[in-house]
Amino acid sequence: MNRRDFLRRFPAMVSAVASAAVAPAVLLRAATAGAANRAAVVAAASDLKYALDAVAERYAAQGNPKPKLIFGSSGNFTRQIQQGAPFDLFLSADESYIAQLVASGLTRDAGVVYAVGRIGIAVPPGSPVQADRDLAGLRRALAAGKVKRFAIANPEHAPYGKRAQEALQYAGLWEAIQPYLLLGENIAQAMQFALSGGAQGGIIALSLAKAPPVAPRLGGFALIPEAWHTPLVQRMALLRAAHPEAERFYAYLQGNDARAILAQYGFVLP
Repeated sequence: MNRRDFLRRFPAMVSAVASAAVAPAVLLRAATAGAANRAAVVAAASDLKYALDAVAERYAAQGNPKPKLIFGSSGNFTRQIQQGAPFDLFLSADESYIAQLVASGLTRDAGVVYAVGRIGIAVPPGSPVQADRDLAGLRRALAAGKVKRFAIANPEHAPYGKRAQEALQYAGLWEAIQPYLLLGENIAQAMQFALSGGAQGGIIALSLAKAPPVAPRLGGFALIPEAWHTPLVQRMALLRAAHPEAERFYAYLQGNDARAILAQYGFVLP
């Protein structure tokens, strides 16, 4: 290359070198910004399916990253977290599961109670079971041989299933109904079973019964007395490695906007 060609091409060469040097820094800043604004990964009890979806929509509408919500049974989530599942925040339907994680050193602290849940008997349209608060309709249908399937969540790992078992035991129906039980992996699946038409009913969360996609499918619903089972005290906690965005969503869940939505879905607020 002669001097004249070199001088002619020199500005472009400088520009290319500068771009190559700057690009990694630009990419690093972009990656850092992306990490800072990433969505929180939230494990949530399935009784929160519709209520927490509504909370997350409101949160995102205010310019925040919409959290990634994963719904399931509290017992299963607890086991997954103990095995290293990368969640930021856990909303349990039973505070005893949070206590297990606290004892294992897997949470930031003891967390906070965010709601108290309620259960009720739900039946599909045309069911031979009448939905009433003292389960008399279920008792009559069982005695008449009209119950073939009755859904609850699995009591082994789903808090709403455990409370359903307690209520049925209180009513003196547990032994009689066991041959007909259809167990859902979580309370949302139990609700689907109860209203599918293949079952004559089930015990589900009030928060699901009040959800707009569910309410029109109900043939009947009645709350079961609180005294018939252990209270469903629901607690949430940040996990040890929680992302800062999870901290912001955790704080939002304790504010007036989120609490108002939870109340609309029938949760009792602490």
